[in-house]
Order: sequence, then structure tokens, then C-alpha cells
Amino acid sequence: MTNSKSFWREPMVWLVFGLPLASIVAGVTLVVIAVRSGGADTVSDQVQRVAQVQTADLGMDNVASQRKLSAVLRAQDGVIEVLPATGDFDHTQPLRLVLAHPSQASADLHIELAPSALGWRADAPLDSSHDWSLQLLPIDSSWRLRGRLLKRQQAARLAPAVAGR
Repeated sequence: MTNSKSFWREPMVWLVFGLPLASIVAGVTLVVIAVRSGGADTVSDQVQRVAQVQTADLGMDNVASQRKLSAVLRAQDGVIEVLPATGDFDHTQPLRLVLAHPSQASADLHIELAPSALGWRADAPLDSSHDWSLQLLPIDSSWRLRGRLLKRQQAARLAPAVAGR
């Protein structure tokens, strides 16, 4: 008795050929997706790669830490306000607020805040459906405060990225 059954009807043949073929297709698909997505870096700081260790310039954060600067950002009803909490701010100069989108650099916002009675203010609607990474700087970029405005929140604390000494 001979078995005249085609070898393609054997389940083991499909496993032997099908699994490696499926893994190759999945691998090629992942490579195509990774290449098409492009760079998704959310940090816009100048970064140097030194012996495989990344170093970022924290000079502006050190200045803010030495001056003991901190502030509170409030975003409500299409108005963004920054209120000084500690330290000596120059209330006559405008400030620059950078709101970095967590995944799309094209959605980042750069807003100039004008001095007001309590701090600084700008009329700018803000999308609260996701988090924002915040940076507050003077026009001359001599110091920097950082913070994070969480999804559906209306206020955030801004402080230097390095602790004071």
C-alpha cells in the first residue's frame, strides 16, 4: 500500500516552510515601519556623544539653580500664565515658553510671554489631550526652567533640571 497523498497536504511541511517564511515577512515589515517612522527624538537640546555617553549642556539649568528660580505655569481658558514662585526674576523682560509635544516635533509650540501684573501672560489655546514638556527661558537664554504639564491638568511647576548646592 502506497500513500498517494501529496506532500503539501502534510501539516509538518507547512510548519517547516511556513514558520520561517512568516518570521521573515514579519521582520521585513518591522524594518520598513522603523525606517518610515523617522526620528522621534523629543529632546531638542544640543547633545554630544562622547565615548558612547551622551552629555547635554546644563549650564542654563545651573544658573537657574544658583538663582533659586522656580515658577508655576497655569493654562486655562485660552490663557497661559507664568507666576514666579521663588528667586529674583526680571519682571520687565518677556519670557519664552517652549511646549514640546511628546512624540511630534512639528506640534511643538514656542510662545512669547509678555510681562503682566502677577508674572507673565499670553493668549494661546493649549491642547490638553496629552502631556507637554515645558521649558521657560528669558529672551537671552541665560537660564532655563523645566517642567511637565500632564494630560488634562491646568498647572505645572517649573524648576531647574539640576538641584541647587
